[in-house]
Amino acid sequence: MIPRLFNRGTPRRRLPGALEPVSMARGERAQVHMLVSLLLDYPDAAWFARLPELERHLGAVPKPLAGLLAEFIDASTELGAAEVQRRYVQTFDLKRKCSLYLSYFATGDTRKRGTALVTFIEAYRAAGWEFEAEELPDYLPAVLEFSARSDDPIAEALLAAHIEGIEVLRAALESMDSHWAPLVRCVTLSLPPVDLETQERVLALVSEGPPTETVGLSFLGNLPPFSPRGNG
Repeated sequence: MIPRLFNRGTPRRRLPGALEPVSMARGERAQVHMLVSLLLDYPDAAWFARLPELERHLGAVPKPLAGLLAEFIDASTELGAAEVQRRYVQTFDLKRKCSLYLSYFATGDTRKRGTALVTFIEAYRAAGWEFEAEELPDYLPAVLEFSARSDDPIAEALLAAHIEGIEVLRAALESMDSHWAPLVRCVTLSLPPVDLETQERVLALVSEGPPTETVGLSFLGNLPPFSPRGNG
């Protein structure tokens, strides 16, 4: 038997586990996206106060997703405000691969990000919305609410177009066994399946992280404000 001294080939890279989307009607998808939008916001006092009301809406979403959302709500209630807030900051503010800003996964802090953000603004306007919020327009909870509340196909297309970033976020959260992982898993389950080419790009982002060329983003202050919560 000839001893195996070295490999002549490169092992195929392991891709993040693809999830089979859950079949659901447009109204069910809107419910899922709205619930996740609210639950992914910063967990302040108002966030905790509305948890019982959000829980009452779980009957309107498919059971697999309702279970994930119920699990998250119960765990948040048990942990309490101080601990959930600590975990939120530790996760979303301090880890590059856990950004809630979708364009960041493709552009990082590079000059291309400004163009990407303008694209989000234009997508909102094309569907008849004006963005008036303190967050940037690619903030995942805002994009989810846009998908939930707008009947324009642009709303769902905007979210689906950034499935790579969402998959990177999910992979990062699940690898950490994060408290927030069930929420992003719900988003993934509500979107179309990821093809092999997209999975390869996701893997590259998971491994390498977003681009790191740092530039000033002060010009973003000139973007028009937008408040999804107040528009329809």
